[in-house]
Amino acid sequence: MAKASPAVQSRSMQIRKRKRSMIRGGQFRLENGHNGILSGFGDGDFIRLRDEFGNEWCGAAERQYDDSIRFRFRDSTGHYATGVGDNFGITLRDDRGHTWRGFVD
Repeated sequence: MAKASPAVQSRSMQIRKRKRSMIRGGQFRLENGHNGILSGFGDGDFIRLRDEFGNEWCGAAERQYDDSIRFRFRDSTGHYATGVGDNFGITLRDDRGHTWRGFVD
């Protein structure tokens, strides 16, 4: 049995590209156990939130391979919060150890 030439082998390889899907935007509302509130608006993968002190948190959302969404936020003083979300809600953890839970409306 003859082997295929390298040119034939390279043509038979499949190239898979990652699907880009638009992330749903809307009104975000997150709360932690210490009466803290983050709320704001997101459009696609860019999100802007404000906390109860008026600090602005800018963030991004990235869809993962398992259809969950990874969130990353940062404020002007260098504090950050990261987490995941799905169709039911969002859970974030900030650099101080607080857990934020909420939803997109």
